[in-house]
Amino acid sequence: MTSREESLVGGVFPVIFAAPSGAGKTSIARALRDRRPDVEFSISATTRAPRPGERNGVDYFFHSEEEFRAMIDRGELLEWAVVHDHLYGTPRRNLERAAEHGRHLLLDIDVQGSRLVRRQVPEAVAIFVLPPSGRELARRLIGRDSESREVQRRRLQAARNELAAASEFDYVIVNDDLDAAVESVLEILAAERRRVGRLDGLADFVEWLASDVDEFLARE
Repeated sequence: MTSREESLVGGVFPVIFAAPSGAGKTSIARALRDRRPDVEFSISATTRAPRPGERNGVDYFFHSEEEFRAMIDRGELLEWAVVHDHLYGTPRRNLERAAEHGRHLLLDIDVQGSRLVRRQVPEAVAIFVLPPSGRELARRLIGRDSESREVQRRRLQAARNELAAASEFDYVIVNDDLDAAVESVLEILAAERRRVGRLDGLADFVEWLASDVDEFLARE
């Protein structure tokens, strides 16, 4: 690709993954990160305690509730929410750092979080991940033996309610096969980088083409 042709490929942009619990959005995001050097996984901040094996700055940024609320007051979070009595949020710095490094930031967040991020970052591309069937979704959620039956039912009801948000997103993919789902996301990234609104060099490229044509016409 020549330098002129490169001007017809847009820069990086954030990619939001949202889905009902159990649809597999996190698996897709991690597989994409492993396959593309130009993507970076967004690490969330939380007030919950680290689980065995979790590392600060790798799995989450762990904070006290006082520290977290101070981050909210300073406007340092793109979005935040209370989940099971703990605070979770996306540091704004994640977006800035990814842009500085020329990488797409992958945000694995819920439906409400995606709405908040899209209001602040309109250039973000939002992808909603669906399971292949309702039965498969239920199997994935109910198959978590570490949770009580009541917790499983609440999670399944919440997942069922979130299905209605699919039409809010830019793209929808069905996660029936992980490799196929990742390929679908790669196709979306390629198409979005060719979107006219992202091509800063389009006008110059067209002007260059036109000047070549003008030179040819002048010889006639």
